[in-house]
Amino acid sequence: MSTHHYCTVHHWCVCVCVCGAAMSKTAGCCQSCLHYVFDYETPKTLVIPSIRVGCVFRFTQLLVVLYVVGYVCVVQKAYQETDSVISTVTTKVKGFAFTNTSDMDPRFWDVADYVIPPQGDHSFFVLTNMVVTPLQTQSRCPELPNPSTTCVDDCDCIEGYSDPRGNGILTGLCENYSTTVRTCEVLSWCPLEIDTKLPEQALLAAAENFTVLIKNSVTYPKFNLHRRNILPHINSSYLKRCEFSRTTDPDCPIFRLKHIVSEAGEDFQDMAVKGGILGIIIDWSCDLDWWAGKCYPKYSFRRLDNKNPVNNVAPGYNFRFAKYYKTPDGVETRTLIKAYGIRFDVIVFGTAGKFGIVPTIVNLGAALSFLSLVPVVSDWFMLTCMKKRDLYSRHKVTYLNEDAEAEPISMGTSYGTQ
Repeated sequence: MSTHHYCTVHHWCVCVCVCGAAMSKTAGCCQSCLHYVFDYETPKTLVIPSIRVGCVFRFTQLLVVLYVVGYVCVVQKAYQETDSVISTVTTKVKGFAFTNTSDMDPRFWDVADYVIPPQGDHSFFVLTNMVVTPLQTQSRCPELPNPSTTCVDDCDCIEGYSDPRGNGILTGLCENYSTTVRTCEVLSWCPLEIDTKLPEQALLAAAENFTVLIKNSVTYPKFNLHRRNILPHINSSYLKRCEFSRTTDPDCPIFRLKHIVSEAGEDFQDMAVKGGILGIIIDWSCDLDWWAGKCYPKYSFRRLDNKNPVNNVAPGYNFRFAKYYKTPDGVETRTLIKAYGIRFDVIVFGTAGKFGIVPTIVNLGAALSFLSLVPVVSDWFMLTCMKKRDLYSRHKVTYLNEDAEAEPISMGTSYGTQ
């Protein structure tokens, strides 16, 4: 055989070997893919005679059962269908007061004087203190002294200019406010209000003994349920003499204002000086299942506006209103009142729940899915924390060869040779 012929045969044999190796590798990859896709895995029961693993398994089961029964069913009542409350509220305040101070004439006060406005949207306001500026007429007068209104002559006052924080429109004149101070003249309701002269004691301190009747009706449309806070056992005679008390009359819908403020943790006389906002909270959370209790309102009280002793800027609650008159000669006058008082907001909320088959099935399925995680936790503990974890690992997964008997292999072992 010639040298040239020998080299040709040699190269052909090398090529055949290389191609065969490549084809063998490709076939191995295909075989692995087929095994991965088409091999069937079935659960295998492996009994581990270990108290530690058994305790972990049962303890995890217990935690799941406690969560489902204790929290989901008892606390959250997830087996119920729910509906939110629709509410309406009306209020009626009653009480009288008499005032006799140096700032104003003796006066008798009834509900038409101190409840402003007569009807509110889920709220009512009770007047407790005020600054009164009587006999105001539209005229010209010096502005109240402050750095932006003091002047030396007319050049310091711009005619027609109006400061939103001021009391009127500048006329362009500089007038004497007092013997020592000159301020710009304004067109306004004169004399101007001086609201710094607020009484240190509440003018209507007797308002703490006023009472309010709260009538609240609620509806749960999904369950066609209607309730009101005047319960069926309350009659007219009882309503005329009762007053809300957590110990003696918890169902009475008539509240004394002093007790409302007291239960909110405040002192009525302190709050009455500059006013504030209180919440009367009615909770209509009801369990409508036949084995549960009846659906009654629960009352609580709290202050809603900010009472910060450190940052006490613009405290309390106040607003202005005026009463208009005409003098015999036809001049329009008014009495301006800066009213301080307590606004009571009636806040109604609640959710009703009743057994429903759909939420029960949904939460039962969720409970079963949680229980399916218990073996996963136990397997992790067995294969990670136990001393015989290698032994357990070898018996955990078994590959069944078609041509031989089943032999146990570890989880990390690849498919055996055929």
